[in-house]
Amino acid sequence: MTSEPAVRILGPTVDDQTRCVHYAGPLDVIAIRFHCCGEFYPCFRCHAETADHAVSAWPQDRFDAHAILCGVCRTTLSITEYLDADSCPACGSAFNPGCSLHHSIYFE
Repeated sequence: MTSEPAVRILGPTVDDQTRCVHYAGPLDVIAIRFHCCGEFYPCFRCHAETADHAVSAWPQDRFDAHAILCGVCRTTLSITEYLDADSCPACGSAFNPGCSLHHSIYFE
């Protein structure tokens, strides 16, 4: 885990905890650094609406990349740390378990 207070989140966010127009529930507090462009977006729909390229999933051999941002405390997690957690290891904020339905979009 590392803290990155100056991370820029792209896409139609609705608050400073990375919620977006597509996912704005109390547990929707992560943003993902997309493998294809290296930019953080709250979700794949935000990426699709604002990026000029297709999504590419993180390869399994790169799961050590710090590609997940906790929108509450601004800590970044490796993909492995995120996949193994139900909440942020730094601040304890719960993550939305429904995000797992989209893991195949983000991760091989």
